Amino acid sequence: MGQTGWVRRDGQRWVWGTAAVAAVCCLATILVFAPGYLSPDSLDQLRQAEGKKPLTDWHPPVLSLVWRALIAVTGSIASLLVLQCLVLWAALWVLAVCVRRLTGSRGAAPAVLGLGLAPFVLTFAGVVWKDVHAAFALLAACAVAFTGLLLRDGAPRRPAVRWGLLWLGVLFLAYAMLVRKNAVVAAIPVFVMLVLALWGTPGRRTWLKCAAALVAGVVVPAAAISLFAHPLRTDQGAQIMLDDLVHVLSVDELRSADVSPGLRDRLVASARACERVGALSDAYWACYQRPADGLRGDSGAITSLWLREMSGHVPHYLQYRLLLFTTLLFETDYAYKAGITRNDLGIEVAHPRLEDMLGTYVNGMAEDLPWLFRGWFWLAVALVLAVRPGTGVFAMPVRALGVSSAAYIVGYLPIMPATDFRYLYWPAIACALGLLLLCLGRGTPPPRPASPGAPADRTLTAHQPADAGGQ
Repeated sequence: MGQTGWVRRDGQRWVWGTAAVAAVCCLATILVFAPGYLSPDSLDQLRQAEGKKPLTDWHPPVLSLVWRALIAVTGSIASLLVLQCLVLWAALWVLAVCVRRLTGSRGAAPAVLGLGLAPFVLTFAGVVWKDVHAAFALLAACAVAFTGLLLRDGAPRRPAVRWGLLWLGVLFLAYAMLVRKNAVVAAIPVFVMLVLALWGTPGRRTWLKCAAALVAGVVVPAAAISLFAHPLRTDQGAQIMLDDLVHVLSVDELRSADVSPGLRDRLVASARACERVGALSDAYWACYQRPADGLRGDSGAITSLWLREMSGHVPHYLQYRLLLFTTLLFETDYAYKAGITRNDLGIEVAHPRLEDMLGTYVNGMAEDLPWLFRGWFWLAVALVLAVRPGTGVFAMPVRALGVSSAAYIVGYLPIMPATDFRYLYWPAIACALGLLLLCLGRGTPPPRPASPGAPADRTLTAHQPADAGGQ
């Protein structure tokens, strides 16, 4: 009993030691980014959160509403920064603990925690962007899945634990899809990983119940936001169609377009301005003479014109979209978001020297190892992980992470508004985690499928000798 007690105490020490390291990293991240790095998009959402502007759906309103609630409770705009950093480092800590217990490797926990300090992760860790929130929510869902994988043997006699973990994972996945609409293609593989981690070999009824939970997790809050928050409709989707029109059609074709004279003039002027300044995308902000109501007045006509014209310009449309996508892959832009955009709210970076230090680190690594900030690299890694996930304990999660990353990158092909690295943020995190798992899981057999007769107090017996040694 004395030896067993010592082993248990030793096991608890590394768990809490890892938690302490994660807490220090979390506090340091908050300190460096305080009160949160804010772009023009971030500032617009902050104004909506503080009630200084009407709530709109240009960006999914869930972020502004969460920010509004946090400000109401804490009185600080930095509260959202604190929340997203807590989610990042808590997810990494849970993953670190689970990976170590599943492999028995001493280096597993620090390797997983070290992922949060990688330049391609730390660069946006404290930037208040929907891309960052979606990425961290997906990472948190992965942490829930790994908890289920670790506890699978004990779950059959505790169905409440299994379903509780499912709903927790669904909460994170739903938030990811609500805060970044195109994250659905990345969330589905993570959802499959979650269900397989919890059930091993789920039946058709289990799949249906889990899918219903995910749908409800997205539809119910989306309907509640629409019903109670009443965000103003902005028709933001027409922004992508505007890009296609002014870059695919010629000026002469735009000049003869069957739309109102005012819109026709704006389209022609936009095409000429984009060509003059060399703007390959993001025409709405770079080249478009925006009316007072934004896209609301033009969206219907833009959509109708897009539907009529793109069917007759398929080769040019594909060439334009492939050119833009190739630029994202090989000339990825905006690897680092520095500080806070100048604003009339009096918000500034709390620690400018720490900001300079972070910028030196990220920009220096982007110069020394540019492939870490290129779309082609992460797409290649994603495809490798999806096709060759290995045969060890993490084969299923590795494949899910690869599929999620590849789907997310390729999903930008028809809708990409710019070539920023933030559109690759989740794939970079997921692929880096997948590579770690592929290396750490080698030689470790997969966990046994859940069985109705498994004892409730057994947890991955095959790995108990490694854990028992307090490694």
